[in-house]
Amino acid sequence: MFKKTIFAFMAMSLLLSSCSNDDDVTPITPDAGILNGGPFTFFVDGQPDMVSGITTDPDAVGTNRTFVITDDAGNILGLPPTLEALEGVDFDGAGTGTCLIWYLRFEDGLLGAEMGQNANDLEGNFDLSNSITVTRNNGPNAGTLSGGPFTFFVDGQPDMVSGITTDPNAIGSNNTFVITDDAGNILGLPPTLEALEGVDFDGAGLGTCLIWYLRYEDGLVGAEMGMNANNLSGIFSLSNSITVNRNEAPNAGTLSGGPFTFCVDGTIDNVNGITTDPNAVGTNSTFVITDDLGNILGLPPTLDALEGVDFDGAGAGVCLIWYLRFEDGLMGAEMGMNANNLSGIFSLSNAITVTRNQSNAGTLSGGPFNFTVDGTPDMVSGITTDPNAVGANSTFVITDDLGNILGLPPTLDALEGVDFDGAGVGTCLIWYLRFEDGLVGAEMGLNANDLDGCFSLSNSITVNRN
Repeated sequence: MFKKTIFAFMAMSLLLSSCSNDDDVTPITPDAGILNGGPFTFFVDGQPDMVSGITTDPDAVGTNRTFVITDDAGNILGLPPTLEALEGVDFDGAGTGTCLIWYLRFEDGLLGAEMGQNANDLEGNFDLSNSITVTRNNGPNAGTLSGGPFTFFVDGQPDMVSGITTDPNAIGSNNTFVITDDAGNILGLPPTLEALEGVDFDGAGLGTCLIWYLRYEDGLVGAEMGMNANNLSGIFSLSNSITVNRNEAPNAGTLSGGPFTFCVDGTIDNVNGITTDPNAVGTNSTFVITDDLGNILGLPPTLDALEGVDFDGAGAGVCLIWYLRFEDGLMGAEMGMNANNLSGIFSLSNAITVTRNQSNAGTLSGGPFNFTVDGTPDMVSGITTDPNAVGANSTFVITDDLGNILGLPPTLDALEGVDFDGAGVGTCLIWYLRFEDGLVGAEMGLNANDLDGCFSLSNSITVNRN
């Protein structure tokens, strides 16, 4: 009986103990605690942007856990289950805007923790931490740089760019222009368009420059003269580049040959032996023939064409031959224009002189004369030369009727002083001679028919010695 009572007591005690334990179970109250780290600011520029350094509260409680990424309205964009998964999220892909990162601790049965839902509508036993802000700004964008390209010639004259415009939609906290060579080496950083248009590209010598527009955020590294734009580091955007070609200026060099002296006598006169400078430069070339005032008489395009020019046809005077090297767009290189008024990118060589002499003795008036050889002096008189006669030098020439030169009285006075009685019986001829330097054969004892050079003989006046 006692044993049964003891057994019943023990059973009752166990039952009471069991009931007492069920009533003492305490439900878990999730606590996400404090989420540390950030805030973060990224730029949407096509480069991956990840968060780091975030830590959860060591005292956080809750059977289940996850991170929650929402927009600023609470819409759930992602639920990375671990810190490693969170740090693998690329926020650049979300575009511009603001994200919030939360830490969620919860018990089974939570509703609404799904992408596309709103964290404000979660239902169940849970707790959300504070949020960490991730600001995704529109990254720097230099846009399109318009203008150019430019081609200059290194000739000692300042060469500035103009008409360049930046993109009105370009964005970025800071901006500058960047001038590089064709390898990206930074030659200059003009901060404004005005400063860019003040740069003299002639001073950079021959080569190619590139002009860029740079928009960037604080902290950019490498934007310095002597550095390379390909090695910029930071948050930035470079526009397209505008090319500035710095070509060697035209240089006609030295034109060799001549000078030439021709006689305008109806015989073709061509130049030869002219050579251009082997170091002459310039996209285009031509020879230019001018008078001594620069008026353009001809533009033979080649040496062959120049050597085919008949200078006799130009009449008496002086021509100048020039060699011209020039770039496209030259103005004024036309017959009838003046070479002093050429406009564009060009170079004229030295000039070679072509002197075109013309002698014309004209008409000799007076006589004829008939003298008697009687021992009395016989002189001519009343002879006049042509007022329009031309030639650097002049003289009278007395010949017999075969052209043999008997005398060369240099002036009319000298001619009128000649005593024809002393010549004996026969016929003399008086001529007027105009000639240029270099005449050969004008000597007593020679024959006037054999004169050689640039000259002109007038008609003759007969002197009969009876």
